[in-house]
Amino acid sequence: MADSLTVSSSTDTYGNQYTQSVSNDQLTTNDFLKLMIEELKLQDPTKPMDSAKMLSTQMQMSTLNANQEMIKALQSIQTAFNQSSLSTATGVIGHKVENGSTYDDGTSKQFAVTSIEMQDGEVIVVGREYKYSIYEIAIKEGEGDDAKYKAVAYDSNGNILDDKGEKTGKTVVLESIGKPKVQDGKMIIKDEDGKEIKDHSYLFTGTTYPQYADEDIKFPFSSITKIA
Repeated sequence: MADSLTVSSSTDTYGNQYTQSVSNDQLTTNDFLKLMIEELKLQDPTKPMDSAKMLSTQMQMSTLNANQEMIKALQSIQTAFNQSSLSTATGVIGHKVENGSTYDDGTSKQFAVTSIEMQDGEVIVVGREYKYSIYEIAIKEGEGDDAKYKAVAYDSNGNILDDKGEKTGKTVVLESIGKPKVQDGKMIIKDEDGKEIKDHSYLFTGTTYPQYADEDIKFPFSSITKIA
């Protein structure tokens, strides 16, 4: 809103007065009324201004001001809504979600949510695609009270690795990537010749580690169909 309005007038060589300039570059309805009064003072009595046009102009300015105030109010509401939506969406960070996308076999893809973003007024989920889980295995060393369990690493092909990450020659038969196959309550372990080792001390620890894709993927929060 303008605080003041200064109108500058001049007189031409014939003695006629006219408005030369207005000091404020942001006119309001009140400013227009001041300007209109000033114009009425300076008008030629023989050629009075069209009051209907002046009233129409005033109405147009009132409508414009009202529209500007409405736009500001809507922008404020939109900002509050975006902040509320963003705050609500952060609740899925750290969870697995589905967005309706599937693999070729029809199973649903899952994504671990790492962060939430706001892009052009839309809440966007940032996450990594879940690939598979690795079932941790260990080997039992010793017997009775002296028995100890040592974690054992293996690669995606089932090759059992030593402490240096090198292949030991033994393999664990996998049902799927990261999941050892179980037969008669025991994992199937083979030696370097591919023969099954009947008597072994390998077992599950009961712990699994999810594996995710290396790259982030983004999709709209509104596309989430399930939260795990």
